[in-house]
Amino acid sequence: MGIRKPRRKYKRPRKRWDKARILYEKELIKKYGFRRKKEIWRLQEEFRKLRIRIRNYLATKDEKEREVIWKKLFRLGLINSLDASTDEVLSLTPEDLFERRLQTIVYKKGLAKTIKHARQLIAHRKIRINGIIATSPNRIVLREEEDKIELVAEEKNQEVQSQEQVESQEISQPQTQN
Repeated sequence: MGIRKPRRKYKRPRKRWDKARILYEKELIKKYGFRRKKEIWRLQEEFRKLRIRIRNYLATKDEKEREVIWKKLFRLGLINSLDASTDEVLSLTPEDLFERRLQTIVYKKGLAKTIKHARQLIAHRKIRINGIIATSPNRIVLREEEDKIELVAEEKNQEVQSQEQVESQEISQPQTQN
């Protein structure tokens, strides 16, 4: 018994100073607004595990396993229907998973001006998913949650504006003395 040390959820690249990989990761950082390369590696590892499950299904042709994998991919929003072919599933790339991150979706929905602004809104607790404040820009947004993403700051601004209107009306109305 005792406290367990948490395991890494990513694998470092084999070639540490591979120029092509470094340039590719720089492009990803610009395009998707990653803060550090560990975020990229974590999502790539998650994608790698999905591909391993898909290849294991292809080797065994177990229909129950296929159903579970296809449902998971559909729920994550990586495939459009449960009837997707194995070629469609095998043609998925890590970039498809990067597109499902909360930061990317907030930017693409137009709630943020830039990809970095989207990350800042999430870090400052200004984004809600289904009424719950989201704090992780790397969260993978599920298909059913995508429509429920909203900006929290709008409500506070409306409350402040309504309070200011009430105060201005009180000031503009002359007080009558008895």
